[in-house]
Amino acid sequence: MSDAGKSKRLGPAGWFAIVVMAGFLAWACWYGLHVWNALPGVNISTAGWIFIVLGVLITFGLGAGLMALVFYSSREGMDR
Repeated sequence: MSDAGKSKRLGPAGWFAIVVMAGFLAWACWYGLHVWNALPGVNISTAGWIFIVLGVLITFGLGAGLMALVFYSSREGMDR
């Protein structure tokens, strides 16, 4: 199978998916901030913020690494 005839550009469906996902992300951020500000008396210590940030970064890194492995194994034909 040759990729010579295939275009590498993102089609309308791809752009639509990106716009929809960006909308979901924006809504989730807005909703999270709205709910957070509605809670009275919530205080997080400095250590708590450090662990929240570390948890987000580690989770994001793990997800990105696993997705990279999925794409790599698919392109190298290891999934067959």
